[in-house]
Amino acid sequence: MSKVPRAAQENGGTATIRSARYRWRRRTLRGVLYSYLVVGALAILVPYFWMLSASLKPRGEIFRAGINFLPQQPILDNYLTVLDGFPIIRWLVNSFLIGLLILATNLTLTVAAGYAFARLRFWGRDVLFLVYIGAMMVPIQVRMIPSFIIVMKIGWLNTYQGIASLQLIEFFGIFLIRQFMLNLPRELEDAARIDGCSWFRVLWQIILPNSRPALAALAIFTFTASWNDFLWPLVIINKPEIMTIQVGLATMKGSAFSVSGLLMAATMISALPLAIVYLLLQRQFTQGVVMSGIKG
Repeated sequence: MSKVPRAAQENGGTATIRSARYRWRRRTLRGVLYSYLVVGALAILVPYFWMLSASLKPRGEIFRAGINFLPQQPILDNYLTVLDGFPIIRWLVNSFLIGLLILATNLTLTVAAGYAFARLRFWGRDVLFLVYIGAMMVPIQVRMIPSFIIVMKIGWLNTYQGIASLQLIEFFGIFLIRQFMLNLPRELEDAARIDGCSWFRVLWQIILPNSRPALAALAIFTFTASWNDFLWPLVIINKPEIMTIQVGLATMKGSAFSVSGLLMAATMISALPLAIVYLLLQRQFTQGVVMSGIKG
């Protein structure tokens, strides 16, 4: 029987030690990463949990001293009072209609602009795209006064189109769609062009079906931004029947019914549509964000 050389035994032992150290180091790093993610998730979720808990508590229990995350006797009176005493359903409908209007314009104009910047060749394309990128850096406060004057001159105050006017096309959406379409293989497009397809037919039948993840991400970003917009609707709205949900919540805070339980219940109701949209498009949203950042 042949004996294993001492050098081979030492090399094998060294390799085993290195493998064990590598596994230990990998498990340690993974544990640290998971701990960091758990702490971050708790920091985000605990306020939402407290909001839900407070919406189910009577007023006296909310301000009781000590840590009381769970309601002792859950009640639905806050939700019933909000639904009965405020036009919160009308506010939700207003925000939903405005969000649909903004979503429709962004899924058409933004997609068309992103396709042109990514796939078409025309004079000044790159310079114009840099101008669009620069426009992303301009905050809404800079555009507020001229935008208000324009909306007032054309008679769009207290209208859905006036509220949606600043978000009818988003520069970030153009950037997102362009980055995603740059990753699509050009062979499909070239084959369609050889077969005689027009640019519009290529966009409709080839590019858009393969861009569903980016479209889902754009839809979530756009609808969320529209739903949470507060400053611009506050500026151009002075009629209660046209208020969005965010402006309506602000009016509740300044009313005689300004009770923490009622505000928490109204806030929970306002957050449900966004949660539903995200749950429906979660997979496409994640894929679209990841693929849009591969190259630029």
